Amino acid sequence: MSFNEGSQLDTSGVDSGSGGGGMSPGGMIIGGGGGLGLLGLIVVLLLNMCGGANIDPGSMGAQPGPQQTQASGSDDAFAKCKTGADANNDVQCRVIGTKNSVEAYWKKVLPEQAGRNYTTANMSLYNGRTQSACGTASNQVGPFYCPSDRKVYIDASFFNTLTRDFGADSGALAQEYVVAHEYGHHIQNQLGLLQKAQQDPQGPQSGGVRVELMADCLAGMWAKDASTVPGANGQPFLKPLTQDDIDSALSAAKSVGDDNIQSKMGSGQVNPESWTHGSSEARQRWFMTGYTKGSLQACNTFAVDRVE
Repeated sequence: MSFNEGSQLDTSGVDSGSGGGGMSPGGMIIGGGGGLGLLGLIVVLLLNMCGGANIDPGSMGAQPGPQQTQASGSDDAFAKCKTGADANNDVQCRVIGTKNSVEAYWKKVLPEQAGRNYTTANMSLYNGRTQSACGTASNQVGPFYCPSDRKVYIDASFFNTLTRDFGADSGALAQEYVVAHEYGHHIQNQLGLLQKAQQDPQGPQSGGVRVELMADCLAGMWAKDASTVPGANGQPFLKPLTQDDIDSALSAAKSVGDDNIQSKMGSGQVNPESWTHGSSEARQRWFMTGYTKGSLQACNTFAVDRVE
């Protein structure tokens, strides 16, 4: 998905990781591999889709969590990221532009569909490694959301690993999808659903898998309407999706399904009872559910008997 060249990027709330996190490590990593090495790093990553379910927004209490300190200005490392043209030409600017678009989308949609205001989440767009309130962020962990500091951690070089080692499409929406998925976890945190991943972490119907598939679905919701979300100058951040864009996101989702990763690594055997993110088919299906249905109710993976 391409950015409109004249759209304006906002780099506030994005840091390059220097100085690390401001809290003691110990929170749970959501979307990250947490010490599983390359297998965890890939399983970490991508996204899914949601089936029909009913969410009662009034019944979902926001998870309190600590208040995040908002960044007061832009990191000099991202002074190059000014317009949509920069986002089309530079992967770090693309990540920042996607953050802008995703947050603008949820600022509009969360009050409409859940009756609560959206609280922004900062991002660490680091290189190599940095410290989060959930522990060390690195390319061995992959992109993740840390609920302890309400922050998304991404090393953009991860996209090269995804393409080079696992054959995912290198299209822009595959990368943008990763960002939208992690911000999907931030939405779950605000709705009080995120802790369900920790209570029941493994298995094809587990809370962990349901949390990940729901984040995929929320990413699909954003993708459908991303081209209508305006920036500060009133111009939408992104151009309308093409079929190639959708295929790009789905190819990435397929490549990081638990079953696909297990079949290519280790003994080559697939063990559904160890799944933490869902199968390739489920990840694709839930993303498309969010894309076609466009509602939190449709994305409630906890209201269906089976998600796989």
